[in-house]
Amino acid sequence: MTTSSFPPVEPAPAGAVWPQTAVGIGVLLVGLFLAYGATSISSEAGYGGVGPNFLPWLSSVVLIICGAWITWEARTGGFREMDAPTGAVETYWSGFVWVSAGLLLNATLITTIGFILSCTLCYVMAVQGLRRAAGQPAVNQPRTWLVDAVTGFLIAAPVFWMFTQFLAINLPGLTESGWF
Repeated sequence: MTTSSFPPVEPAPAGAVWPQTAVGIGVLLVGLFLAYGATSISSEAGYGGVGPNFLPWLSSVVLIICGAWITWEARTGGFREMDAPTGAVETYWSGFVWVSAGLLLNATLITTIGFILSCTLCYVMAVQGLRRAAGQPAVNQPRTWLVDAVTGFLIAAPVFWMFTQFLAINLPGLTESGWF
C-alpha cells in the first residue's frame, strides 16, 4: 500500500459553496451568451484563414469551460485551497466609480475620438481607480498619469491594428485612415 505525499485537502466551509456555485454558473452563462453573440459575426476568413468570429468563439469556449469547472469544483466540496473568510470586506467605491467612468467614457467617445484614444482613456481611468484602491502614494503625480497614458496607448494601438488588419474588423478611427 502506497501513501500519498500530499496532505489531505479540506473541503471549503459549507457557507462558501453556494456563492462559489453562483459564480461558476454566472461565468458559464456569460460564456453561453458570448457564444450566442458569436453566431451573428461573419465567419469569412481573414488573414491565415482566421475570421472575425475567431476571438469571440475562443473567448466563449474558454468561459464555458471555466464556468463548468468552477461549478464542478464548488459542487464537489468548494474551493479547497481557498483561505476561510476573515470578516467583512471593505468596498472601495471611489475605485469602482473610476473604473465605471472609464468604461462608460470609452463606450461614449469611441466613435468621436476613435478606438485608440478612447481605449487609452479607459485604461488610464481604470488604472487610476485601481491605484487609488490599493492606496498607492504617487497616484496624483503627473509622471504616473503620463506613464499610464503611454501604457494605455501602447496597448490600444496594437489591438486596433490586429483587429483592423489581421481580423478585418472595422473599428472607429479618428482619421480617414483609422490609424489614430
